[in-house]
Amino acid sequence: MPTPSSSDHETHAQPRPLLGLADAVTLIVGIVVGAGIFKAPALVAGMSASAGAMFLAWVLGGAVSLAGALCYAELSTAYAHAGGDYHFLHRAYGRTVAFLFGWARYAVITTGSIALLAFVFGDYLAQVAPLPGLAPAASAALYAGAAVLVLGLLNLHGLRSGSAAQTWLTVAEVGGLLLVALAALRLPGGAAIPAVAAEPVHGSFGLAMVFVLLTYGGWNEAAYLSAEVRDGAVNMVRSLVLTVLIVTGLYLLVTWGYWHGLGMHALASSQAPAAELMRRAFGRGGEQLIALLVAVSALTSINATMIVGARTGYAMGRDWRPLAWLARWDGRRATPTLAMLLQCGAALLLVGLGAALGGGFRAMVEFTAPVFWLFFLLSGISLFVLRRREPGHARPYRVPLFPLLPLLFCASCAYMLWSSLSYVGSQTLGGLNAAWIGVAVLAAGVFLLALLHQDEAFHNPANDEENRR
Repeated sequence: MPTPSSSDHETHAQPRPLLGLADAVTLIVGIVVGAGIFKAPALVAGMSASAGAMFLAWVLGGAVSLAGALCYAELSTAYAHAGGDYHFLHRAYGRTVAFLFGWARYAVITTGSIALLAFVFGDYLAQVAPLPGLAPAASAALYAGAAVLVLGLLNLHGLRSGSAAQTWLTVAEVGGLLLVALAALRLPGGAAIPAVAAEPVHGSFGLAMVFVLLTYGGWNEAAYLSAEVRDGAVNMVRSLVLTVLIVTGLYLLVTWGYWHGLGMHALASSQAPAAELMRRAFGRGGEQLIALLVAVSALTSINATMIVGARTGYAMGRDWRPLAWLARWDGRRATPTLAMLLQCGAALLLVGLGAALGGGFRAMVEFTAPVFWLFFLLSGISLFVLRRREPGHARPYRVPLFPLLPLLFCASCAYMLWSSLSYVGSQTLGGLNAAWIGVAVLAAGVFLLALLHQDEAFHNPANDEENRR
């Protein structure tokens, strides 16, 4: 009697629609609203010719994100799958391109992001509650490792635990951002604050948009929940649109708070606008509160990234026989247990690496940005490819103003790819051009891809007779 292969286990347990609309929204808002909103507004102000241009940049960022969200609404309702972008790329270009994306995302980008966010958490929590007898760097590293370990165990316990934690973390994060905006009302307004900085840099609106779009990044992660959201044909569209609208409103409100409380000149020159605003409004206690808020924001993003990131490993395991163990889905916990475990273990190792390399580690992860934008662009183009290749496929939702909105989204991705390449090409790490970081990531993926093809060819039943001879 034939023994079922390990790739057949997903027939026994696989993703089920357990998440409601509110769960999906809090997860994605938690990914999007990270530590960037505490720094990026100052950079954007410094690159804007006026306050009007600054606010326009944030509005345009929301509009471009909404265009992309509508594209993803069509893809994720037509091709609901826990693999998200990986699945779209697989359908459009085949599993070779999909694997290279999955490798870069699961092994480097997601785990690296988790580790970086853990250090953000550790750095800020160490300011509020330094560990006795330890240097600040050591305290931050220990806090970072503890964050990954605790949240990893929480998500290994199950989707419901991770989702419940995400709801409370997101509520705390949004409440803190609203407090920042309200703190500005305690101050006389930017017009009453002396100009302490040089004039903002004019003619840099395009670069300002780079930082704006980076701060909006993450809404596409909703696609990884498409197989687990109840009434997905409707709620996926709602969750994507609501997320972008909520985030846009928050960003505009917080930016207004910075501008009103600090003034345009002081905002443009500030290294930590939120801390400066809260210090002016509430004194030293305000700075401590901001440090705690940044720490909570980092935790919120770590938790959500863990949930969606592990699903990439699950999708890869379904497609590749040697990786089938990654696709083991715990039906009781509603989570890809081994993919989650490997992801958390890799993130902990990267935390250790970060503690050893310091800023070099942060730069190494950030220099993979061109790889991310390359595949993000291919995901946008996949909408056109799949419409042409599968015209009869059911599409519960179709992006409006086709092809204008998808073209706008793809153009923004292409611009971000060019911008990230320009930035990385001008940087060095360890004496080498930083562009080699992305090349190394993809080269490692090509090497692993060759090994996977070799293994599958060896285990192909068509070769069994020849192998027995």
